Amino acid sequence: MKKWKCSVCGYVHVGDEPPEKCPVCGADRSMFKEIVEESPASSDAETGPALGVTPSGAAASVASQDAAVPETPSEPLAPSSFRTTFRKYYEITTRLMVKYHAHPIAVHIPNGVLPVAFIFLILSIMFRSRGLEIAAFYNLVIVVLAMPKVVFSGYNDWKHRFSGHMTNVFLTKIICGCAVFGLGAILVIWRLINPEIIFSTTGFRWIYVLIYMLMLAAVTIAGFLGGKLIRFPGD
Repeated sequence: MKKWKCSVCGYVHVGDEPPEKCPVCGADRSMFKEIVEESPASSDAETGPALGVTPSGAAASVASQDAAVPETPSEPLAPSSFRTTFRKYYEITTRLMVKYHAHPIAVHIPNGVLPVAFIFLILSIMFRSRGLEIAAFYNLVIVVLAMPKVVFSGYNDWKHRFSGHMTNVFLTKIICGCAVFGLGAILVIWRLINPEIIFSTTGFRWIYVLIYMLMLAAVTIAGFLGGKLIRFPGD
């Protein structure tokens, strides 16, 4: 039986043919590559020269590259040099974010704090408790402040771990992340303008609660899809 690996998320399918779509990331069957198991003899043949022996051509290439590296200029960097330096350190930073799992760590904030904020909100309505309403608001502020990092680190993971392939799974996660940030910002601004919104007797209070519920739905969907991708990390 053949094995096929999704080149986007790393999912391995066993069968004579690859699936029409990846069940994890939704990539098309064209993104599946057959896994060919090499025999020991062929792998030994491809090993090349023994360890510690550098071909003369490679040594000359390395030496020429070292010689081509310019010395650090003493004058201030030109604008083009500044952009090059910025791009270099940006790439280093973003790849370290992937290596040390910045996105899975960051998503714990909305996934964990937002449900707590919603519980505080409902309890504040039930018991007309000012303290619980304030606790709900402060927790919501924490979620909104964390969302730019969550969205950026998720985008960064998509670009580096999954080669920027856009599928329905990634599109849904991006939409959910932006929705949580946007709706959360609306609730925070609304609460700052009208601190009594939860204790009012108008229908706007339930619109406020409904937006909270939409945020919870978006967080749940994004978390579910993200959990599937974590199981099969990309190449």
